[in-house]
Amino acid sequence: MNHAATPNQPADAAAASPVFHVRGLTKVYGEGTAEVRALAGVDLDLHAGEFIVLLGPSGSGKTTLLNQLGGLDIPTSGEIRYRDTDLTHANEEQLTRYRRDTVGFIFQFYNLIPSLTARENVGLITEIAQDPLSPEVALEMVGLTPRMDHFPAQLSGGEQQRVAIARAIAKRPAVLLCDEPTGALDVRTGIVVLEAIERVNRELGALTVVITHNAVMADMADRVIHFSDGRVLQETRNAVRAAPATLRW
Repeated sequence: MNHAATPNQPADAAAASPVFHVRGLTKVYGEGTAEVRALAGVDLDLHAGEFIVLLGPSGSGKTTLLNQLGGLDIPTSGEIRYRDTDLTHANEEQLTRYRRDTVGFIFQFYNLIPSLTARENVGLITEIAQDPLSPEVALEMVGLTPRMDHFPAQLSGGEQQRVAIARAIAKRPAVLLCDEPTGALDVRTGIVVLEAIERVNRELGALTVVITHNAVMADMADRVIHFSDGRVLQETRNAVRAAPATLRW
């Protein structure tokens, strides 16, 4: 790995205003002997269009950071800004608007509504988004045009995850946050899901942050941020992003 520029990360990106500016971020759960310091002073900047992999063992702080970036939780101390918005001191109404208008979430489990088709599950988001993709376009982006009128029980695990991706991207999010999106899938299906996420990042230009404990996925990122004990241990940059199908699992 080296520090050369990539297509999604121009050479002058470091000088551009970051999408996220994070400084001294801490998150503490519990008190006294039960205190857990999930984040212990995180500093980082994330830029538009980047594909970021957060790598580290369970309990290292990756999911806690993702929750902070997504406005699902607020820090104990420190600063986190999304462009000109101070997420550190935002109220619940501001955070709700931020989550609705700006962020797409993809989790390990799909959380689809069983009684709705793939098209209808995605349509729930398009009804409330400001400038959405149509459900049909979102499902086409993840390769599910032939399956859009099937119910979740009629879809494989990988297909259900791709519906979840289509649902997340239908709002045209500026930020796509993915928490172990292939964790419940076999290798072949996981590659298909990663290809869908990579296409969204490339074609929609969404800043994409993917949590994983699988070091193999690091090769498809612009930058890899290694976490340990609630801190950024190191950052590495890929000269060229690897295609998901070329990863050596």
